[in-house]
Formats: sequence, C-alpha cells, structure tokens
Amino acid sequence: MNYSAFISHGGGPLPLLGHEGHKEMVETLEEFASLIPKPAAIVVISAHWDTTEIKVNTQAQPPLLYDYYGFPEQAYNIKYPVSGAPQLAKELLSGLQGLGVPVIEETERGLDHGVFVPLAIMYPEADIPCVQISLQRDYNPELHLQMGERIAKTITHLDNVLVLGSGFSFHNMAAFRLADNKEAIKSNLEFENWLEQVLNTPLSKQDRAQHLLNWQSAPGARYCHPSEEHLMPLHVAYGAAQSVPVAFKQVSVLQKKATFALWAMA
Repeated sequence: MNYSAFISHGGGPLPLLGHEGHKEMVETLEEFASLIPKPAAIVVISAHWDTTEIKVNTQAQPPLLYDYYGFPEQAYNIKYPVSGAPQLAKELLSGLQGLGVPVIEETERGLDHGVFVPLAIMYPEADIPCVQISLQRDYNPELHLQMGERIAKTITHLDNVLVLGSGFSFHNMAAFRLADNKEAIKSNLEFENWLEQVLNTPLSKQDRAQHLLNWQSAPGARYCHPSEEHLMPLHVAYGAAQSVPVAFKQVSVLQKKATFALWAMA
C-alpha cells in the first residue's frame, strides 16, 4: 500500500523553532506519521519549487536550501541529512513524460523548506530516501491532477511510498498580519469549509476532480490564494489517490484554519 498526503507546512522554519502558532500543525504531522507504516521512500511536491518544465531531483545526497530570510541564525543551521533516491527519481522522470511539458532532471538544487521542515517533524531520523518534484509554473490544475495520477502509476510496483503535497490551504501573506480582519476570517473559513466538502464527503471521483479543476470559483478562493503555488500540491496529492481521505484535519496554523489530508492509494 502506498499513501498520499496534503499538508499545510506553516511559515518558513518556524515549526522547527518552537513557534507557538505551529503547535497544532506539529501535532498533526506527528499524528499522520503515526497512522501509516514508515515509508520506504517519500516523493515531495513543494509549493517552493516551481519551474517552466517539470523537474525531478535525481541527486543521491541533495543539500538543503534555506530559502527564507530574516530568521534567527539557528534557522540556517538546521540539519536534515536525508538521502535522495536516484533510481526512483529516474522512474519518475520516465513516468511523468507525455504531460505536454518537458520533464527533466535536476542535479544541483537543494531540498527547500517545504520539504525538510515537515519531514524533520514527521521523520526526524532523516533515514527515508526522498525525491522532490517541482510544480509546473503555469499552475494548471488539470496538469497537476495528472501529475499525481502519473506518480501513482509509476510507484504501483513499490510498497509504502508516501507522496507528500507540501503547501498551505491558506496563503495570503498580507492577511497573516491581520489576525482580526473580518474579510480574512470569513474567506479563510469559507474556503476551508469548501475544501472539507470537496475532499471529505462521498462525492464521485469525477465530481471531486471537477471541483478541484474549478477551485477559483470556490468561496474565498482568490482571497486565500492570490497565487496558486501553495494549493497545487493538493491537486498532485489528490490526483495520486482519488478517494476519500483516511484522515482529514483542519487545525489552526498561524491563526488561520488549515487543511491536512491523508489518503491510502489503491
């Protein structure tokens, strides 16, 4: 059995620095990790890597990319010495071909904080090989659903692979500074309620996919996501599973309601 998850990964390195606004997020990630067997490998699609192509990191020992600024020195000394999975990466390179955009290997870029921050919480031993795949910069929802499908097909011969969509179900940066703003609260709750209806009720696969394709028409959608990069990991994670989640939680992250979902893949 393989698994897929969408997580809201919080603000930069703050979850690893003991920030109070990430307490429920940390608890949820630890809970999700406890609900499934320890993965043999993890495939991560992070909001913090988007490219004009689809890129797959094929490095055997990928470095970390501290892609944030303005944090204490300890944020730049975080270690997560996880290895890559070059053979799996090569299989994914092949499996993702034919989606209408080039699929190429990445041999230099480090794993960004959308990868190492949640994984350091879920699997602190850093002993599970990890492959990162980029988002495609046009943020086409259909393409990202198809990416998830292709990833799932590529790993069907494997067992206990976790496909992790690492984004944030609310990502209006200005609104994070407006804790009591009525529009922010209203839009956040409306969009989260829509996500729960779409992901965690017994809709058909076709209806659920159609809602995700038309996500911009959801209540509060464009307020919560002025740009799409933190939502598209959800499309990849759901595309890999296409079922009702085995675990679904909405918790407070940085004073905003945020979605986490875990699926067992057929």
